[in-house]
Amino acid sequence: MKINVELIKHNIKAHLYAYLILLVILFFSISVWRDLIADWIRDDNYSHGFFIIPIALYLFYRKRKELVFPAKHSGWGIVFFVLGCLGFIVGVAASEYFTTRFSLVVMISGFACYYLGTDNFKKVWFAFFFLIFMIPIPAVIYYAATLPMQLFASKVTVVLLKIIGVPVMRNGNVIMLPDYALEVAEACSGLRSLVTLLALGALYGYLRMPGKVLPVLLFVGTVPIAIATNIFRIFITALGAYAISKQLAENFLHEMSGLIVFVVALLLMLIFGAILKWIRKILLSS
Repeated sequence: MKINVELIKHNIKAHLYAYLILLVILFFSISVWRDLIADWIRDDNYSHGFFIIPIALYLFYRKRKELVFPAKHSGWGIVFFVLGCLGFIVGVAASEYFTTRFSLVVMISGFACYYLGTDNFKKVWFAFFFLIFMIPIPAVIYYAATLPMQLFASKVTVVLLKIIGVPVMRNGNVIMLPDYALEVAEACSGLRSLVTLLALGALYGYLRMPGKVLPVLLFVGTVPIAIATNIFRIFITALGAYAISKQLAENFLHEMSGLIVFVVALLLMLIFGAILKWIRKILLSS
């Protein structure tokens, strides 16, 4: 593919002001990006963050021909930019990672809204909204919701195992099988993987679902899908420990659990999306 250097030069010259502002924002947020990337590397549940920015850039790029310049600057963009700056300063001062990172996204989105103008920003808003999914869950939410989700997943898994005749008991978040105890730990609560699946649901809904209501319904439906797939992962692990061996459950099934969750969640999303399209088609034809 041949790179059009003249076109790139023209683009930089035409939007030099915007590129300079973005470089300033990047300079003052280097430490934030460094810590964020470290989280993506350290925790597999957030490794999807590496894909969020390239996907967001692609979403913006695919709409580039629909943007009209010169554009009237948006006053709302300035409001959100200032709010983002204030939140960023407060977050850094208080060492509150989520506030800092979320404010950075608001800051970038606000400037984009101001520079592009309201009409243009409406065409590319999802690219900026999608950046939210690169941010790990706030610690206060994570620790408040983890235990209830652990207990819920344990209860449902035990019920399913009993239905198929597996002798099992539950002690809190520990599933008691014959000669084996399977603990549904914090990492198995499904809360962290929920962010990845929400990002997947939002992207699929935006790209593949018609209208404005269906993408929202698909996105909301990702939550029960994520919970269901996490329960399925625990169920398969427990069943493997009982029917085959605990070594298989602890090694192979545990390592493959992430792939299992992704594949099952994707299939359920495709099915749910097809059902929504079918319902919409019936309603439109009636």
